Amino acid sequence: MKKVSLWQIFTVFAKIGAFTIGGGYAMIPLIQAEMSKRGWISEDELPDIVALSQSAPGVMAVNISIFAGHKLRGFKGSVAATLGSITPSFLIILGIAMFFTAFKDNPYVERAFKGIRPVVISLIAVPMVNMARKSCKTWWAWLLAVGSLVLVSFLNVSPIYIIICVTVIGFAVTYYKEGLWKR
Repeated sequence: MKKVSLWQIFTVFAKIGAFTIGGGYAMIPLIQAEMSKRGWISEDELPDIVALSQSAPGVMAVNISIFAGHKLRGFKGSVAATLGSITPSFLIILGIAMFFTAFKDNPYVERAFKGIRPVVISLIAVPMVNMARKSCKTWWAWLLAVGSLVLVSFLNVSPIYIIICVTVIGFAVTYYKEGLWKR
């Protein structure tokens, strides 16, 4: 892969930032499309970047930009990608803040925001389904994914408890399969 310029990184992430409504998860399909078509990232690398972004503190959209930019050009790439992804949002929010008070009660504006909601949901759902297809290769992985979804979404179980339980189960299964309990 040839060296990517910081300007290229900035403009690609500015494009992603400008056309993403809904935050970090909604960015995933755009990041995948933009970076894949340029040969900057493989399909196998994106789930790793998303996992790192979720586990790091802070806004996921910024974290994804940081990790993807770092992969391309190190620290400078992280800065370029982050600035690219946040600049459009910053400018849009600044513009809205300056002019929104005059339009906030406008029924057309309210309807537009209500119309955007289903699109944001689909932008978030599609990459999650695609990641599940690539990551869940066994029946028990699907069981864990669907079970976790049900527990978090419908039964309001904290994801922390699920992660702790699955980690303990993973250690126990590994301990059993490796025969460490016989030693």
